[in-house]
Amino acid sequence: MLFSARQVQIAEMVRQQDFIRVEVLARHFNVTTQTIRRDLNLLCARGIARRTHGGVQRMNIPGNVAYAWRQTLNSEAKQTIAREVARHVPNGVSLAFSIGTTPEIVFKALLAHRQLRIFTNNLNIAMLACTNPTFEVTVAGGRLRNEDRDVMGAGMEALFGAYKVDIGIYGVAGVDQDGTLLDFYEEEVRARQMIRENSRSAFLVLDHTKFGRAAHVRGGKIDEATTVFCDRTPPAAIVSIVEQSGVKLIVCKGEKTP
Repeated sequence: MLFSARQVQIAEMVRQQDFIRVEVLARHFNVTTQTIRRDLNLLCARGIARRTHGGVQRMNIPGNVAYAWRQTLNSEAKQTIAREVARHVPNGVSLAFSIGTTPEIVFKALLAHRQLRIFTNNLNIAMLACTNPTFEVTVAGGRLRNEDRDVMGAGMEALFGAYKVDIGIYGVAGVDQDGTLLDFYEEEVRARQMIRENSRSAFLVLDHTKFGRAAHVRGGKIDEATTVFCDRTPPAAIVSIVEQSGVKLIVCKGEKTP
């Protein structure tokens, strides 16, 4: 489900505050309270917030936030990244996609391409891919994680281990100051590593908020990608690591470093 621009802004306001009144939101967006209540009903149904008397409050979720909420966070930055990645993907190639909201948004930017061969453990991406009749889609089999709609474990490993694709596209929960990639679950690290190992080119896609973000499972380094796409120039220490490794860094507002 796609959120409107107003709903995305409301979700971000809720994330930053403990409680917001309906009337405050209505004045801020210059709409009726009935319109705001419809927005809030949708956000609450997706687990992004909780309705209270007269307003809405944020959900306190341990670990990584809910997938539906992550879809709203930094959406403009992710769209910028997606448009740039799409320019680097030719028609007719094979691609592996991991889980995560940024890879999903990147994939949406590829829907006008033709004759792509898609390999993924992400059912959100697989169902989107089926809307283009020229795409060929191969998915992992096995048990789904309900919230993220992805397949982990033996089915995921069998899929990514069976093919050598042209481009692998993956995201990450966080990047430590030494360039170590971080995630919240071991299975997510394994999926990302298998895509990188079985791709001729590896595209790491991440927005600027991932630098310094705390996540506790280590797995891989930023300089193992072929190309890193980000919406802003990373911290100086990260730029130095990337430059010394020869990895291509593309800052998706037109600024590039070799």
